[in-house]
Amino acid sequence: MDISLIFKVVGVGLLVSASAQILSKSGREEQSTLVIVSGIIVVLLMLVGEIGELFGTVRDIFGL
Repeated sequence: MDISLIFKVVGVGLLVSASAQILSKSGREEQSTLVIVSGIIVVLLMLVGEIGELFGTVRDIFGL
């Protein structure tokens, strides 16, 4: 796992958190929720490749 991936996840988290706070304070809770959900989806899409590598490594170790 590369350290840059961790920094990317943290960056997305900070942007989503700040955007959600701003939207929530201005009375737009629905948009705030959509920003949070889209942030989660973006992070999961960034991690899909790493999860695939993990499963490949587990298959190689156990010979499946």
